[in-house]
Amino acid sequence: MLNLNEQQLQILEAVNKFALKEIAPYADKWSQDKIFPVQTFKKAASIGLAGLNVSSNHGGMELDRYSTHLIFIELAKFCPCFSAYLSIHNMVAWATDSYGSSKVKEKYLTKLCSMEILSSYCLTEPGSGSDAASLKTIASLNNDGASYTLNGQKAFISGAPDSDLYLCMTKVNENITAFLVDKKSPGISFGAQEKKMGWRSQSTASVHLDACVVPKENMIGEIGQGFKIAMSALDKGRISIGACSIGGAQYCLEKTIAYMSERKQFDKPLKDFQALQFKIANMTIELECAKQLLSQAAMSVDQNSDNTTLLCAMAKKKATDVGFMVVNEAMQIHGGYGYLEDYQIERYLRDLRVHQILEGTNEIMQLIIARKILS
Repeated sequence: MLNLNEQQLQILEAVNKFALKEIAPYADKWSQDKIFPVQTFKKAASIGLAGLNVSSNHGGMELDRYSTHLIFIELAKFCPCFSAYLSIHNMVAWATDSYGSSKVKEKYLTKLCSMEILSSYCLTEPGSGSDAASLKTIASLNNDGASYTLNGQKAFISGAPDSDLYLCMTKVNENITAFLVDKKSPGISFGAQEKKMGWRSQSTASVHLDACVVPKENMIGEIGQGFKIAMSALDKGRISIGACSIGGAQYCLEKTIAYMSERKQFDKPLKDFQALQFKIANMTIELECAKQLLSQAAMSVDQNSDNTTLLCAMAKKKATDVGFMVVNEAMQIHGGYGYLEDYQIERYLRDLRVHQILEGTNEIMQLIIARKILS
């Protein structure tokens, strides 16, 4: 890891202290009982974790992306699912701060930063996942000139229906445009809870917009600016989800190293078996490489580099692939114990698997990388 400044060290110390007290004792139960820990998110907000990239005059911390990704790594050591939802909420808060009108900022930002209201990001639809430009949700200006009517459906929305605010990508006369949709808006409803392999402590459902009326002032950015907002959000989201993979994998690696010292077979500890030593060496090398690439991508966002999208795609693929590999190997080294809930490895395995799918599948990451290199 690169040298950290005093502010970054203090923040990470506070995050670690928070996670040890508020996440570590409860994360297993959240997953087992499918509890979405709303009150714990509010506690996270009380130490600034809900407005990481929001301006300070609206209650945010104004952190750079490098510092932000370190926070998500630290949180994910204790619960990747918690860290991932918090990253989504922060994405909505950032978009509102960066592109919202003064009215919409005044209306929502302080409440987003305190998590008085929770938020979700709605891009994916039943017929469009990686192909974001083909979305079908339509927004039509009403005769009053002061509101829009939204019609469409969003799929696999993290936080639904528990979130209070939904950043929805729509089309206005074929131009992709973003709107903030309040849960109390007429015409919004939700599908049944999805039954998922992992991310069980995070509610997930479809969002239905049936003649849903939204104030014109809730448009984020201008008509046609939605695609730019979505792509910028995805770059940052790919760093965040990569960070969640790294944090979860780091925890499982450390747990496995400790286990290898304790567990004996054939009258000697597992750490003395060369085959397992090689596994640990490879896991450590790959994890460190992924960390460095992720850090480089985060810094490229801060520097507004021309190759940001390329680096974010590379980092997302590397970090999520390596993260899953490390946890899978950790389970293998633990043997039958790794398959048991008591040892936690299986929770991390289930939670990290989806990271290779969301924020653009890793196959799409390869496509982005190839196109950027060959163009």
